[in-house]
Amino acid sequence: MNKVELAAQLSEQLNVSKKLAEDFIATFEKTITKTLVRGEDVTIAGFGTFSARERKGRMGVNPQNPSESIEIPAVIVPKFKAGKALKDTLKGKRSI
Repeated sequence: MNKVELAAQLSEQLNVSKKLAEDFIATFEKTITKTLVRGEDVTIAGFGTFSARERKGRMGVNPQNPSESIEIPAVIVPKFKAGKALKDTLKGKRSI
């Protein structure tokens, strides 16, 4: 499912316009992103937690010259940890 299909589903289920559903998704994304940039987590009970974590720097291999080592710098990456309700639903222990 892509963003357009998600907006169509929300529009249909909530009985709102597709434009309003698209605005909701855009605002949701922006809010989560801003929160992660501030270093905070976003927890949606039963669904999961969005967080930002630092991936440590390491030594790697230059793909253009395999005999050459390169330093890969540390970087901040997004992380999602599924909540118990989501996990149980995917395992078939819970219905939607």
